[in-house]
Amino acid sequence: MKTFIWTFFILLLACSDTEIVSSWKNPDIVLFDAYKVLVVGMTPNADARLEFETRMTDKFIQSGVEAMRSIDLFDVAFTTSVRTDRELDEVEERLLAKDFDAILFTKILGSESRQTLSKKLSELDRNNRRFKDDYLSHQNIYYEDEYYEQFTVYFVETALYCICVDKERDLIWRGVIEVSDPIESEDTIEEYIDLVVSTMQNEDLIFRKEKQ
Repeated sequence: MKTFIWTFFILLLACSDTEIVSSWKNPDIVLFDAYKVLVVGMTPNADARLEFETRMTDKFIQSGVEAMRSIDLFDVAFTTSVRTDRELDEVEERLLAKDFDAILFTKILGSESRQTLSKKLSELDRNNRRFKDDYLSHQNIYYEDEYYEQFTVYFVETALYCICVDKERDLIWRGVIEVSDPIESEDTIEEYIDLVVSTMQNEDLIFRKEKQ
């Protein structure tokens, strides 16, 4: 696979509390379609996780793509304690057995400045090119109550992973969006999801623009 390249761009949304900070697409991918997607929202706030995963799943279903919330697949014990590399391998195998071909993985990155975020993104580029690696390096989000308190500005990342048969579980797309607070309110969740969907449409990833 070619070297991963980050493309940064800022969208000035004067009346919005959310804006895209970065969007990266695997240069080997032109179009990507999925038929069954697992939606994972990583947050210690159970209500926010339920709200986000439900609304994001509904977006896929409205577009004719089968989708499932992670809360319907992972039991409570799975997300309240540390998981191992082997356990994440087993999760991926279970997903393949259930005919999933993609994972949409969203989590709070958290950063005090865009300069700090740039450093964090470069680390993600080097270290988290597979769902398993990404999950393992951020799983403390689920069970550390002080996680949000570390940050004054919030950056939320959504990553799309392929878990196709006979292919590595590679990163297809990653987008980072700045929000004024953690994704916990209904309005923030809805605005965030709309921005993710429109960005994926522009990148020809699963969602398709309506023909004029």
